[in-house]
Amino acid sequence: MAANSSDQNHDQIAIVMVSFPAQGHLNQFLHLSRLISSYDIPIHYVGFSTAITQAKARIHGWDLAAATNSFIHFQEFPTPSSFMSSTNCSDNISSETISKLIASVLDASLTLREPVTAFIKKLSSTTRRVVIIYDSMMASTVRDAVVSIQNAEAYCFHAISAFSISSLFWDVIKNRLHLPSFLGKLAEKFLLPSGVYIPEGLPTLKSTFTPEFTEFLRLQQSCNKFSSGNLYDTCKVLEGPYLETLTRFNRLLGIRKQWAIGPFNPVTISGITYFKSTRHECLEWLDKQAPSSVILISFGTTTSLSTEQIKELAIGLEKSQQKFIWVMRDVTKGEGEVQIPKGYEDKVKETGIIVKDWAPQLEILAHKSTGGFMSHCGWNSCMESITMGVPIATWPMQFDQPRNAVFVTDVLKIGVVVKNWENRDDTIDSTTIKNAVEKLMASEEGHEMRMRAIEFGKQVRESVKDGGDHQMEMDSFIAHVTRY
Repeated sequence: MAANSSDQNHDQIAIVMVSFPAQGHLNQFLHLSRLISSYDIPIHYVGFSTAITQAKARIHGWDLAAATNSFIHFQEFPTPSSFMSSTNCSDNISSETISKLIASVLDASLTLREPVTAFIKKLSSTTRRVVIIYDSMMASTVRDAVVSIQNAEAYCFHAISAFSISSLFWDVIKNRLHLPSFLGKLAEKFLLPSGVYIPEGLPTLKSTFTPEFTEFLRLQQSCNKFSSGNLYDTCKVLEGPYLETLTRFNRLLGIRKQWAIGPFNPVTISGITYFKSTRHECLEWLDKQAPSSVILISFGTTTSLSTEQIKELAIGLEKSQQKFIWVMRDVTKGEGEVQIPKGYEDKVKETGIIVKDWAPQLEILAHKSTGGFMSHCGWNSCMESITMGVPIATWPMQFDQPRNAVFVTDVLKIGVVVKNWENRDDTIDSTTIKNAVEKLMASEEGHEMRMRAIEFGKQVRESVKDGGDHQMEMDSFIAHVTRY
């Protein structure tokens, strides 16, 4: 079954997308909405009005207006007064503010339970089947709707890499169950297929998640007993052995179906006239640079860099003598606020530019002049970078990012380490930053990483074509949810 097939009528099927209200998750769900809507299936993207506005504003790589005029519909609910959107924070928010931000998002997500259930019940009365695609961190939000509505079924979307999930599962079995040696070997043989490499000494759950977040994850896991299958933003090209590992783990949990339907982001953006008319100024600057000569520096929407760290990063970039685009959200110039070193922008104007607001990351990565990406290693950013064939300088901050960083550097071998997780509380000095940038951008080893990244990107892009793994997985999922 191909996308946009006119001989398929799915009018009696409706899909409800329930994302966790944080930017990375909102972005993934909106990209997934685009993919599913290409099968002429109506999508109802639900969430807080503030979160939906944020998701719409930051979408790039495709024309949202055209999609929403056809099959993507937004159902907005009032935003709780306690909800802190990351757009309300300055670029350099403190660790304490990050904790408050996370806590507010966790608390606010629980308030969606009643309105989401009511909306799904209303929708179920006019459709043959309501398919709920929910974030793994929103299981408690949709549970009532799934168990109480006869014609509703739900699929759990996992926003992190198959490597991260499978390695976390294996950590539990290996380190917490205290199995005797012979049972441990049997478990390894049964659960870890050929090709799976899980490095020793991976970052622990305790070191990467706050206690509040860990408790919230436990709550969601305890509620998640109703899933009809799992969805992942990845593909067999990148994570085939780890997806097989998840298949084996999921069978133990009674889950028989899973689909690897990534990449969610568009794999090509050239020729889209919608973006030519609203082109960001940094892309004009990139047009003037040599191929693969520019490194993008961007750390996501909830970064926290001290004044000292920003100074060291600035000096390191300058010392490296490599072209760069450094994306920072607006910096408030008040006393005590973190600032770019005075006069720095003028000093480096021949080699780099600083973007103090949102920037079109996917389009920057897709540009021929971009040859590297210094990243916090959020899974969205990893997938976008790999899709576009760009190697990564890893600087993980929290959550799944440290494991994604290991996946990039040790498994795929398409990246260099800037920030080692063991030294996560230390300031990374300018020399370390300089050396990492030079290694990625101006060394034979960096060139080899780039060639591997380019090859991975080519394979991922091939997977979205007819007959490719991505397209076959998407077709399989759509055929399943539209079955009679």
